[in-house]
Amino acid sequence: MDTTKANVLLAEDDENLGVLLREYLKAKGYETDLYPDGDSAFKGFQSKTYDICILDVMMPKKDGFTLAKEIRQLNTSIPVIFLTAKSMKEDLVEGFSSGADDYMTKPFSIEELLLRVEAVLRRTRGDNVSNQDVFAIGIYTFNATKQTLTNGEHEQKLTAKESELLKYLCFNRNGILDRNFALRTIWNDDSYFNARSMDVYITKLRKYMKDDPSIQIINIRGKGFKLISS
Repeated sequence: MDTTKANVLLAEDDENLGVLLREYLKAKGYETDLYPDGDSAFKGFQSKTYDICILDVMMPKKDGFTLAKEIRQLNTSIPVIFLTAKSMKEDLVEGFSSGADDYMTKPFSIEELLLRVEAVLRRTRGDNVSNQDVFAIGIYTFNATKQTLTNGEHEQKLTAKESELLKYLCFNRNGILDRNFALRTIWNDDSYFNARSMDVYITKLRKYMKDDPSIQIINIRGKGFKLISS
């Protein structure tokens, strides 16, 4: 039985980073091919079927933006995530105009990259690339499919957004869930209004789990939220 979640094209000229990302994604069930430059990545894309592309922007022979445009000429729907040391607004605009579904600025958390890959695939394929739906959080059991948080006989029904937000917090437990990533993934928009709305949902989740003092959802100023639990 094939347990591969998706075929990933990874173009990264930093050999150490590229190997690290490839091995991590493989360990998580993604068949991943690493290419050291834009030319070899494009040839690889022509010769094999991929489900998602992760492209470094600054590469020899052909940069990531150019590569994305050429890939999109062959497949208009394949999702693309850019990796780059650049963070200027103009680069973001060029990245999304080149067909990006998401954009990560180095240095980044390898766990967050996995979350973004899963989120992008879920949006574009309409399936759930994560097999885990039940989580133990202290004295609580969270069922993401049923959207319930239970403690003994008490069951708290969650809204769709509460459930999705808690699921991402669980995926990144004891690490930082990036605020903008959560907004773009759950609300599809990182506007001020949605940011305030997310703060309200965080407050509600804290209230639901207040009976276990070992559970904390911490606001990491300027970054996001961290779920701390056993």
